[in-house]
Amino acid sequence: MMQNRLLFHQSSASLEVIGLPDYSNNENKDQISIISQWKLTIIDKPLIEGKIQHLGPIMDAFYIYSNLLINNEIPLYESKLIDMKADNLHIHNIVLKSSKPDVKPLIIKIGNSLLSDIINCFDQLNESSNVIIKKSAVLNNIPKKVRFGLNNKVKFFNFFLPPLIAICSLILFSSTFIYFYNPVEDKEKNELINSK
Repeated sequence: MMQNRLLFHQSSASLEVIGLPDYSNNENKDQISIISQWKLTIIDKPLIEGKIQHLGPIMDAFYIYSNLLINNEIPLYESKLIDMKADNLHIHNIVLKSSKPDVKPLIIKIGNSLLSDIINCFDQLNESSNVIIKKSAVLNNIPKKVRFGLNNKVKFFNFFLPPLIAICSLILFSSTFIYFYNPVEDKEKNELINSK
């Protein structure tokens, strides 16, 4: 039996969900409610994949962590499967621990925009009518406006940060010219030229 594949994509991240419909519940042949596998692809990062029992806890971790960021609380999340903590305001450390023995944890660093893209993929999965997943208590407790708040926060920074850096650079550059410019010297040079 052919399995269904659904792809949820946002800029630099995509989430692929593979599975089958539950025909005993008269589901549409294009639906997925029995998930056999999922893959999270992030540009320039190793592939993250796992079983259905890993997807919920990983999604919960991302939602809890981003909720802490939005509420300006200490962004730190630790569990048996995944650890997340902030290096600084822009870089986030993610440690994914394998359930298989003797497999080293996968450590990746992502920025705010990548974090936002991953959350967006999870949101698309949650909102999709083609995938039926059991919503966790964590997801139900995080209001949608908070879940989308990280996206807005990142967009705000991406919109205002470049012009702010440009203005600061311009001020710094201009102030160095003012420092080296001596109007008295300039006036003396002009008088010498005019006297000739």
